[in-house]
Formats: sequence, structure tokens, C-alpha cells
Amino acid sequence: MPFNRPIPESKQPRRVPSALATLMEAEKMMQIAILLPSAALIGWLIGAWADSRLHQSWIAVAGFLFGGVSGLVYVIRLALSAGTRAEAKNGKENKDGKP
Repeated sequence: MPFNRPIPESKQPRRVPSALATLMEAEKMMQIAILLPSAALIGWLIGAWADSRLHQSWIAVAGFLFGGVSGLVYVIRLALSAGTRAEAKNGKENKDGKP
């Protein structure tokens, strides 16, 4: 009967955070900070344009609210995904029970 070696556990070497990785994380945080006001502004502008075309006065407010809510939903989704990535990264390091 032939002997087969057991498959070794793959331990990835710990990465040292590089300047590029730090810059990418900073860019993600800037995206979260800029997204909500820009979404509200774009919604307001589209609503104001629709107001002028349709001769109404309420569409700009609805566009502003829609842009704000959609921006807020996207910001929450980004924040939750960043949180789960951080938990997953910390969970892999603490899997052995070592701090």
C-alpha cells in the first residue's frame, strides 16, 4: 500500500501593510464621506430640472429626498461591508485562540 503524504496546512505569510494598501483604505473612507452629499445634490439637480420641464414645484424636494436616502443606503452598505471585512480579517488571525 503506497504512502501518501498528508496535505500541509496552507499558512499564508502575514502581509505588512504597504503604502498603497493604506492609500486604498483612505480612498474608501473618502468615498463614504463624499457620497452622501453628492447623492443629495444630484437628486436635487435632477428634481429641479424635472420641475422646470413639467411645471411643478414639488419634484425638486422629492429628488433631494430620494438622493439623500439612496446615498444613505449606499453608505450603510459600504460601512457594513468594511466592518465584515475587518471582522473576517481579525477572525482569521485569532482562529488559533491566540491574541
